[in-house]
Amino acid sequence: MEHKILFFIESQWPLLLGAVALIIMIFKGPLTRRAVGIHEVDPATAVQLINHEDAVIIDVREQKEWSQGHLPGARHIPLGDLPKYMQDLEKHRGHHVICQCASGMRSSRAAASLKKAGFDKIYSLRGGIGAWRSAGLPIEK
Repeated sequence: MEHKILFFIESQWPLLLGAVALIIMIFKGPLTRRAVGIHEVDPATAVQLINHEDAVIIDVREQKEWSQGHLPGARHIPLGDLPKYMQDLEKHRGHHVICQCASGMRSSRAAASLKKAGFDKIYSLRGGIGAWRSAGLPIEK
């Protein structure tokens, strides 16, 4: 039995290496976010933070995406422009801040930047505006 396992590993190492790489790619994002203290929130939790904790929403999508609709009350700061707005965002340091994009990838990067800048209550909207829309929540234009 042990010989068969070793033979399989030796003969299928490229396939196994690819599988390991795929698993790492799948879990890297969530594990990295958790390790640096960035929490993902679903739309329902985001609504609670907005309504009860006066959370600030930062939409990091590009202008074209923003123009197609955004969360009510969100501030538009494209991800690439975030460093320029850090000083302006200082007034929100003690608030809950929810970063939001189309799917949750760019918002995670924005949240990591804010966390690195010393913001403590940072969240990324899991699933982005797509999840928000799927939950039937309002959009502004």
